[in-house]
Amino acid sequence: MRTADSAEALTALLELMVRLRDPEQGCPWDRAQDFHSIASYTIEEAYEVRDAIERTDAGQLREELGDLLFQVVFHARLAEERGWFDFAAVARSIHAKLVRRHPHVFGAGPRPVGALEQSRQWEEHKARERAESARGTGALADVPQSLPALMRAAKLGRRAARVGFDWERADQVREKVHEELQELDEAIKAARGAPDAHIAEELGDVLFALANWSVHLAIDPEEALRAANAKFERRFGCIERLAGERGASLGTLTAAEWDTLWREAKRRE
Repeated sequence: MRTADSAEALTALLELMVRLRDPEQGCPWDRAQDFHSIASYTIEEAYEVRDAIERTDAGQLREELGDLLFQVVFHARLAEERGWFDFAAVARSIHAKLVRRHPHVFGAGPRPVGALEQSRQWEEHKARERAESARGTGALADVPQSLPALMRAAKLGRRAARVGFDWERADQVREKVHEELQELDEAIKAARGAPDAHIAEELGDVLFALANWSVHLAIDPEEALRAANAKFERRFGCIERLAGERGASLGTLTAAEWDTLWREAKRRE
């Protein structure tokens, strides 16, 4: 890596952002944006980076990382225009944080034994930083509201577990899932087929319990669901091909025919 090349490329990108936001000669769309209007793009770009990684597409990954970097530059420019901070302050902040959280590399701290020990030390550093910040001292204080709900449920469960609010064994969480399913069944029966907010509440409890069960099984629920989504897409695509080969229209298939095609798709996989 040539540091000079990286610095030159980043400087050019920062100058480009200034030009795009120029009140007189900039781009009308870029000038019209604010933190809220581009937040969804930032999240979208992060997911596109992940997609490129999962597809092992180096060229696409380079492009998507550039798109994500541009989002950071954009937010930093908006902050600089308001007199809050600039891109350099963002870089200095993360640099200082990483040095602070790696005392075994940059200081005299004890060297962790393996990745698990490193993760534990990392969380301890984060907990101390939360306690010292103005963001609140509660165990759940800084779990982002904007995380995908399933991911956030798992993170909330892990945070609560660190202060002792947790089940001792995975089978106990399984019992909780069963309990929540029973309460959902009761809510459905009570509603008698009508829309009911209580059903949604109980279904949410089931999903939350499943997320916590996955944590006890050492499985990332977001990853597990992503894999299930991908599997469903593969099998449904196979059904479409099979139906097309047989001259059948999906909209005219009976329940039995759907089941037959689904079973065949599973066998082929």
